[in-house]
Amino acid sequence: MNRIRLLSEQVANQIAAGEVVERPASVVKELVENSLDADARKITVEIGAGGRSLIRITDDGLGMSRDDALLSLERHATSKIQKAEDLASIATMGFRGEALPSIASVSRFILTTRERSGGPGASDHVKAEPQAIEGTQIIVNGGTIAEVKAAGSATGTSIEVRQLFFNLPARRKFLRTEETEAAHIQHYLTLAALAFPEVAFTFVKDGRNVWQLPAVKSERAISSRTEALRERLRALLGDEKLLSVNFSVALADDGQESPLDETDIFETASPEKPSADAAAGDRRPSLRVWGLIGSPGVSRATRDGQFVFVNRRPVENRGINYALIEGYHTSLMKGRYPVCCLFLEIDPAAVDVNIHPAKREVKFHREFEIRKFVAQAVRDALLAFHTELPESKRWGERPREPLGKQNLETPELPGSSGASPHQTSATETSALPNFPDKLKPSSIIPAPIPSVAQTALKMGFSPSSAVPAPVQSEIRNPKSEIFPSAASAKAAVASPPSAATPLLNIPLRLIGVVGRLYVLLESDRGLVLLDQHAAHERVLFEQMLTRLEQNGATPSQKLLLPETIELPPRDAQFLREQLVALTRLGVGLSEFGERTFLLDALPPFVKAADPRRFVFDLVDELRAAGREVNLARLGEHTVAKTVCRHAVKANDPLAGPELENLVEDLRRCAMPYTCPHGRPTLIEMNYRELEKKFGRTQ
Repeated sequence: MNRIRLLSEQVANQIAAGEVVERPASVVKELVENSLDADARKITVEIGAGGRSLIRITDDGLGMSRDDALLSLERHATSKIQKAEDLASIATMGFRGEALPSIASVSRFILTTRERSGGPGASDHVKAEPQAIEGTQIIVNGGTIAEVKAAGSATGTSIEVRQLFFNLPARRKFLRTEETEAAHIQHYLTLAALAFPEVAFTFVKDGRNVWQLPAVKSERAISSRTEALRERLRALLGDEKLLSVNFSVALADDGQESPLDETDIFETASPEKPSADAAAGDRRPSLRVWGLIGSPGVSRATRDGQFVFVNRRPVENRGINYALIEGYHTSLMKGRYPVCCLFLEIDPAAVDVNIHPAKREVKFHREFEIRKFVAQAVRDALLAFHTELPESKRWGERPREPLGKQNLETPELPGSSGASPHQTSATETSALPNFPDKLKPSSIIPAPIPSVAQTALKMGFSPSSAVPAPVQSEIRNPKSEIFPSAASAKAAVASPPSAATPLLNIPLRLIGVVGRLYVLLESDRGLVLLDQHAAHERVLFEQMLTRLEQNGATPSQKLLLPETIELPPRDAQFLREQLVALTRLGVGLSEFGERTFLLDALPPFVKAADPRRFVFDLVDELRAAGREVNLARLGEHTVAKTVCRHAVKANDPLAGPELENLVEDLRRCAMPYTCPHGRPTLIEMNYRELEKKFGRTQ
């Protein structure tokens, strides 16, 4: 008797359903993807009992003829690929042809469809035929076709799935509660709605409308698509302070990257049509990263606020998660995660979406480059946030006031030389240390300050070693030196919360100090609190890193007794590729065998009690940073601890000129809104929040 037998088609479909249909949300995902591929502009999703009893997806897409509807229920029947080579360049959401037969084999399934004549993607003979006046309905019970008949239907497709897993009780009993399953469905629909703002989505749960999102019109330009995304995010998740990201790069044949033109919309990543370059045979890998990320201070305790799409497909990729953390370097507290909605548009041939049965994960052909450029895109957006003000509006130079605390001196970096810009003589503090000399309690104006009539202390840019001050070639109006124009100030006040106008680019007025730690500032938008310790930490941190980078290489100190370290083969190969970079970082590592290295030097500010553990930690840190490490990255933690000890502390009284200089130096920082540990340096309470706290508004 033969021991190997062919499985029946029904059993094979149920086995395939075990991979494709994990839970009700999997059914919704597959059917909504088919609707999007069918050029639908309106999709309605209805569920009952968390998807256990009912899932109904209705769209206004291309629809199907009677023959196509019957053929769609066969395994591996699809209109999206034709030959094996198409798998190397997938530009649609679905492509395997397993969804419908797998779902129909584990449910009571009803397919109702009516073909749209003359629509995009329709064949020539269909376009020539008159509009179909009747649709087709197919009823399937547990994989067996029960009835095929004509039915009245609007243009498009409606699929009804009832009693999911009714013939697989073992799978059905492992489903979670109705609320949990409904939450998974809503999460996927959130991703689909963010990926396609131009599509209207309606979600109905147990007969009640959860949301009804209208289609958002947008042009082909990235700025228009970003605004459409911002509007869809506001409708789904509410207002949040988000920054726009628009980064593009093309890798030349020799491996050198070159920026892409702003008008390039990366049609290679669009499902609608291939790009002209691809048609001409130019397969140069290209990447555009665009979308929205949280401004400094916006973060979450988990990764639930991260939405990443590759060619509009929601994906999970550990490399991109690491790239986000790397891009927010020193702008996030430990244990916090960025908030983002990022779109990666890349040639479909450069990404493999067929490595996971549910298509949740993707693999990039150039993983290292993708990771590096995503981190760079995030970093550039954060750096641009503070430099939005045009150079013509930047505040001019003025003489610095002497600082009154020895703690405000820049700590001397081990192995470096040079006088600190803060090393000045001490001055006497005022009689009331909580208020500067120029400010008295009676000078605080209780009423809201008009945006153009406000008189403020000069808190402009001061000379700094980090960034050279702009050259003033002519005499200007003093008011224009101190503040941005009235129009820009009004624009900053009128901008919505999601626009995220930088606090340090709007007019500020020094009021006083609370608890000898928190500096009170007033703006046209409300009240601003500055943590003097965190702000001074950021100033000293960037000054020390700049000094390291300007030296060209980190100083190195020889060890009294060199140490030999043996590593696993994988770590040894990785470390061997990084020896040149480590030498520039001041780490003396050399090969001492096949898997053995000799450690004979360290930077002066790195203390390694256990050399073996230090090398292992170094390998892990280099991997986590994507191997793109600046000259001071190895000692950044030590530098952060050093500046924390030297920065001004709580209960250190500062006079008005000292506070002015502190804000001036903070303005000159590249990332002024967080300290090196990721804590905020500035917190804003606008007038709306203040009025709400005092009961003036609801």
